[in-house]
Amino acid sequence: MNTPWASVRLGDVLQQRKEFITIDDLAIYKRPRVQLHARGITLRDEIPGALIKTKAQQVCQGGEFLVAEIDAKVGGFGIVPELLNGAIVSSHYFLFPVDDTKLDRRFLDYFARTPGFRDQIEAQGSTNYAAIRPADVLRYEIPLPPLPEQRRIVARIEELAAKIEEARNLRRTTVIEANELFASAITAACDDKMIWGTVREAVLKRKGSVRSGPFGSQLLHEEFVETGVAAIGTRDVQTNRFELKSGWHVTPEKFKQLQHYQVFSGDVLCTIVGASIGRFCVVPEDPPVAFTTKHVQALTLDRDNAKPCFVSYMLNYHRRCRESLFSQVEGSAQPSLNAEKILATHLPLPPLSEQRRVVVELDALQTKTDELKRLQAETAAELDALLPSILDKAFKGAL
Repeated sequence: MNTPWASVRLGDVLQQRKEFITIDDLAIYKRPRVQLHARGITLRDEIPGALIKTKAQQVCQGGEFLVAEIDAKVGGFGIVPELLNGAIVSSHYFLFPVDDTKLDRRFLDYFARTPGFRDQIEAQGSTNYAAIRPADVLRYEIPLPPLPEQRRIVARIEELAAKIEEARNLRRTTVIEANELFASAITAACDDKMIWGTVREAVLKRKGSVRSGPFGSQLLHEEFVETGVAAIGTRDVQTNRFELKSGWHVTPEKFKQLQHYQVFSGDVLCTIVGASIGRFCVVPEDPPVAFTTKHVQALTLDRDNAKPCFVSYMLNYHRRCRESLFSQVEGSAQPSLNAEKILATHLPLPPLSEQRRVVVELDALQTKTDELKRLQAETAAELDALLPSILDKAFKGAL
């Protein structure tokens, strides 16, 4: 790294501290999590000593440079925050107190996030051996301006980083407000003055109009193949969007046993288990041959009574529909729904002409909302690239 300052080895400003304690079974200990990709150190957990198998542990001190033996090459290092003073780590971590008369620990913290530092780690040692040793760390080099200049650089980085975070918060707020605006528009479009019923009244009254697949009971892991007939999982059912991306397939021969669970254009799909529970989408026109797994419920609507896109919008966003749906969710560790609970969910059922009018309005609003989210995502990517650019300038003496 080209800098206006001389570089020194970390061994000139750090030294390894290797002291172990014996864990007390009756005490409670904090343990840190060293996040990868130089994203810092956070609290992992607090645990009784009786549950710690390895009784010889090191005690961290706030402000030390902590390096994970195995994960260093993927950014497993950082400065120990003061709130983790006294936390314990095993012998697979290295602790290095910083010489505060030569090096500002915040200066080291920021330098450790640069490609110039990570390149030194990756260049050291055997490519077949991921771990690094303390001696490797002490050989890494760091540009070392005078302490006042280090502090000025840190202050400037933190000033700019705060502005980046402020912009991120504004972006998050904008997306949240856009989602709330969309949900409010849907609620306003279908108020309680409309005719209300339940999902059951919108579904065709025939066998097979409600389908949930048998994945897990009739399908074994080894029955999946790379290509074939797609099995629809929760990843494929996004909010108001159908995307076949789970990558589960079975052979055409196996599918013959599962044809009862095939989905068709206009079917409304719902995720019924886990963290993604309660997402709805419509199967598009001319879909590939696919069938539902046990994690997804498929409903075939009575087109004389309900428009699929209208039903999907309502069940995804209308406050009354959502409250009705989630009031029936069972389980806390693994929340779940079933066909009967979905069919009992409240749903506005105005005339088809009114449903079409509402869908046209909501499609237009959805397009505008999606465009806003796309622009915000682009802005987020630009913001993510700003801090590395700032750090690059800072350690080249251009900040």
